[in-house]
Amino acid sequence: MKIKKCAQSLQTESAFKVLAHAQQLERQGKEIIHLEIGQPDFHTPKHISDAAIKAIREGKTGYGPASGLPKLREAIASESGTRRGITFDINNVVVSPGGKPIIFYTIQSLAGKGDEVIFPDPGFPMYASLIAHSGATPIPLPLNEEKAFSFNKDEFRSRVSERTRLVIINSPHNPTGGIIKPNDLEVIAEEAHRHDFFVLSDEIYKDFIYENSFVSIASLPEMKERTVILDGFSKSYSMTGWRLGYAIVPSFLMEPFELYNVNIASCACTFNQYGALAALQNSQNCVQSMVSEFRVRRDYLVDTLNEINGIHCLKPSGAFYVFPNIKETKKSSSQLASDILENAGVAVLGGSSFGKEGEGYLRLSYATSLDNLKIACERLKNHLE
Repeated sequence: MKIKKCAQSLQTESAFKVLAHAQQLERQGKEIIHLEIGQPDFHTPKHISDAAIKAIREGKTGYGPASGLPKLREAIASESGTRRGITFDINNVVVSPGGKPIIFYTIQSLAGKGDEVIFPDPGFPMYASLIAHSGATPIPLPLNEEKAFSFNKDEFRSRVSERTRLVIINSPHNPTGGIIKPNDLEVIAEEAHRHDFFVLSDEIYKDFIYENSFVSIASLPEMKERTVILDGFSKSYSMTGWRLGYAIVPSFLMEPFELYNVNIASCACTFNQYGALAALQNSQNCVQSMVSEFRVRRDYLVDTLNEINGIHCLKPSGAFYVFPNIKETKKSSSQLASDILENAGVAVLGGSSFGKEGEGYLRLSYATSLDNLKIACERLKNHLE
């Protein structure tokens, strides 16, 4: 039997490949500092875990509604609307088993053969993978270091065509930590109205902003009905393994998103949703404390990397990644990342894992302790100098 072409077009996520290799080295007795995986090193807050455990003990372990528990959807609509200055209701919210399904649901619902989908490069690898799987044509939009990893407006306009069906944005951004400024969001909104396309706004890192305030493109005039917001609980509440995300969608997309949930997963895990409800309804001090700690780590990591010969690193405005420029080393990003893992015991990702425009960079996650970052930087310095 031959595997269908669309299945062969799927790509993996490099972070998990590097993690697996690093763990293999650890089993061989090597000590590895993990800066490759985008996962907060904080435990899930106790009140969230307690709520899910309580739900299990109360027998709330069966199937739930395909679109998510009504109480959770109401809480999401309320919190998300307040955060973004928009009014949402329960009929705009679909809860999913993780955030990645939302990328799949959106592309499959809106784009296909003959259509074009614009996505950030460098960017989360699943964007290009799932665009290609749909039969649509992936159109990469370069993000420039000179623009603090936003995009050139004229370059964006040149990529929009009559076949553009969807534009994917991610702010704060993985892998660079960049943020799309409000005036750049306005350019996307103008073109969306002019060319009648939709926007998938990946806002999973919305809480990880260090200097400015978060702005969603959905809050711009008449963009609520053109925007699918991807969000979830993995990053903000250290719930990566809980696999719980959600979409806030225009009302006409509710039915296809519910049907995708029914056909693929039936529903998101029921008792996990009670944990998510506790996350939204209680104090956000746990989130604020984590973000404060990440700011300290970011500042240390950027300052220290910029002291190493062959590296210069912008200070990212959001997320929990740095994207240092390593072009002076004269090595490819994948080769340097491999050398650093094998010879220095530090797991990082080559920028080319995130697209053509990522070549010449590395991605380092600072979702690990300050002590680990200090050891990692010392090893990087010794290896490179």
